[in-house]
Amino acid sequence: MRKQIATLVLALAAAAPALAAPETYVVEGTHTYPRFSYSHFGYSTQLSRFNKTSGKIVFDKAAKTGSVDIVIDTTSVDTGFATFNEHIQGDDFLATGKYPQATFKSTKVNFAGDKPSTVEGLLTLKGVTKPVTLTVESFQAMPHPMLKKDAIGANAWTVVKRSEFNAGKYAPYVGDEVRIDIAVEAIKE
Repeated sequence: MRKQIATLVLALAAAAPALAAPETYVVEGTHTYPRFSYSHFGYSTQLSRFNKTSGKIVFDKAAKTGSVDIVIDTTSVDTGFATFNEHIQGDDFLATGKYPQATFKSTKVNFAGDKPSTVEGLLTLKGVTKPVTLTVESFQAMPHPMLKKDAIGANAWTVVKRSEFNAGKYAPYVGDEVRIDIAVEAIKE
């Protein structure tokens, strides 16, 4: 009888669909660009980006869990003008000589249906760490048509006050509120 029960349990286990496990994805640096925008004396909204980003994303669709760990090379800031890049890297703003990286480490990923909707975490910029919530506007998980590997991608954003990160020079004339947008793509390890 025990042998029959054991055989039945093994047969049921083999017939049950496999449970998904967390999958790790590596940030693809040629399609991942954090951008930031702010009011410039009320004349215009300035838009700049960082050209070098790395990190890992863990995604478990079945369990509706995940994590995000992003590193931004702040020395790669790109305003479109070399002199202004140097100005932004100076001590009044990013202080890249002392703080060459900004990081985001998630503490919780919230789902709406099968897709992440918000990512709560800690943003560290210029040596200051503050909680932020990224709003996920779009998310895609599918095989990459060119690389033939599983991939994920998203567009997410948040708003921070640069004065809270010791980068508030010229506020309020140059806007204190900075919107950070991140377009990220990652390939399964």
